[in-house]
Amino acid sequence: MIEVKVDSIRASLMSEHRVVILKDLKTNRYLPIWIGRYEAEAIAIQLQGIEVPRPLTHDLLKNAIGEMGGEISHIMVNALRNDTFYAYITVNVNGQTVQVDSRPSDAIALAVRADVTIYVEEDVMAQAGITPETDVSEETPEEDLSAFRDFIDNLDLDDLPLQ
Repeated sequence: MIEVKVDSIRASLMSEHRVVILKDLKTNRYLPIWIGRYEAEAIAIQLQGIEVPRPLTHDLLKNAIGEMGGEISHIMVNALRNDTFYAYITVNVNGQTVQVDSRPSDAIALAVRADVTIYVEEDVMAQAGITPETDVSEETPEEDLSAFRDFIDNLDLDDLPLQ
């Protein structure tokens, strides 16, 4: 099991789809998972601390689990088959552990609300994880930016109209 956190949510310029990027906490590996727009918004709303006047679907699920005496333990992205990711939500209830099948996007939206750990199976990370080859700051040495710095330094901002 690899512990991850939600690194970011990215939007596709070609479609309505979004990508949630999970970051391995111990290495520089990332797991991109394509998710729907609404699930991305549900995750982002929670991560940004936006207050909503009424519970959203994932809030409802969290509240229902709690009202029935359950406690969400963690979520796991556990499989990748035919380009589809699978996940489950682990719930402790009445001294038993129950695993509930879930789409990764819904499991992640629930995990950020319940403030529980997100895991990825090693096999899944090995199949679909990516490791950036170089850091952006390494690709663009400071001296390569000198032309842009000269341009900015020579701008005459006094000629800009104030509005």
